[in-house]
Amino acid sequence: MAETRTILVVDDEPDLLHAVRLYLEMEGYQVITATNGEQALEKLRTKLPDLVVLDVMMPEMDGFETLQEIRRVSNVPVIMLTVRGEESDKVRGLGLGADDYVTKPFSQRELLSRIQAVLRRAETPAFVPRTRIVVDEDLTIDFSRNEVWVKGKKVQLTPTEYRLLYHLVSNPGRIMSHETLLAKVWGYEYREEEHYVRLYITYLRQKIEPDPSHPKYILTERGLGYRFVDYRERAAQGERREASNTAAPNATTK
Repeated sequence: MAETRTILVVDDEPDLLHAVRLYLEMEGYQVITATNGEQALEKLRTKLPDLVVLDVMMPEMDGFETLQEIRRVSNVPVIMLTVRGEESDKVRGLGLGADDYVTKPFSQRELLSRIQAVLRRAETPAFVPRTRIVVDEDLTIDFSRNEVWVKGKKVQLTPTEYRLLYHLVSNPGRIMSHETLLAKVWGYEYREEEHYVRLYITYLRQKIEPDPSHPKYILTERGLGYRFVDYRERAAQGERREASNTAAPNATTK
């Protein structure tokens, strides 16, 4: 229930902190506040919030530096507050591990909707199909253990990256539209945020593709969406070749 969730709101504007706190408390959340990065890290350690709302523009330790420190010790969901139009801030924040962002000025209802969506994703049980997929000799994905191996080395994915990869790999050879991926990975509230998909596809390619600029696993279908290579057909071809090689000597032996 919402009343059991604790939200840490970090911003150096007292009026904004007061307004957000009142609104979220009216919605049943417990709210704690901090006015700078050092306070935020201290309250993260002592209060263990379920989600952090973190402003980018703060004196001394800014939101990006604070987020980096948070990610050293915690996977708590983080929503960044950015100035409208600063696309570079959004990209940087997501790249550092933020789960979402809200641009200033924002409505209280918008912030509440994003908080609810991020908490819902965080609380969704992890995917645990007992499936280990060998895409090829370089890429192995073990869904039963939430592990991805590239050329024999384990690759660390963020929860969002893993969810995106899960839905792509679970539909090999099938085109997944931006809208479908947004709904499945982020939620229906994000169906207009097409850039989320593009950004996280880029992150995934950087981690699993031999050459991210010329991907061989996550393929772009221009104007339609993305498609994961059909590894099932590759596996079937390999099995047919193996069967053919095994049967060939028997056919010539008399």
